[in-house]
Amino acid sequence: MAKKNADKTNVMRILEQHKINYESYDYSNTDALSGVEVAKALGEDPNQVFKTLVTIGNSKNYYVFMIPVHKELNLKEAAKSVSEKNIAMIKSKELLPLTGYIHGGCSPIGMKKQFKTVIDSSAENLNTIIFSGGKIGFQVEVAMEDLKKVVKYELGNVAM
Repeated sequence: MAKKNADKTNVMRILEQHKINYESYDYSNTDALSGVEVAKALGEDPNQVFKTLVTIGNSKNYYVFMIPVHKELNLKEAAKSVSEKNIAMIKSKELLPLTGYIHGGCSPIGMKKQFKTVIDSSAENLNTIIFSGGKIGFQVEVAMEDLKKVVKYELGNVAM
């Protein structure tokens, strides 16, 4: 079972700098790899645990999408939500130089540059969402209203 109150990550420091309440989770003592496994290790509903995906559009602009861990990104709807003809997932090796995060530890908070971010509209009915704390093994739970203070995001029907 995952434990609460982990070591501090940059994401947690940024939340604290903005005086945002959050819950931290440490699942580093588990063998959870996929988002669904992480949700299970945390004992949380996979509808509330979100993964952070980075894409590139035809325009060569980058976009961040957050969707529930048990769902897939609907590329067509995602492209439409950011007014692109097409988007594609970036290659894993491009993630670190672009965002400062590695695959499995990518958070919408604290990226090297703030990209247009769309959170799946299923989050609209949730008080809080849980997502990567910026390092594999760590998650944070943040209220949707508070997340707006550190990430400019829109809601969109982008998961399937």
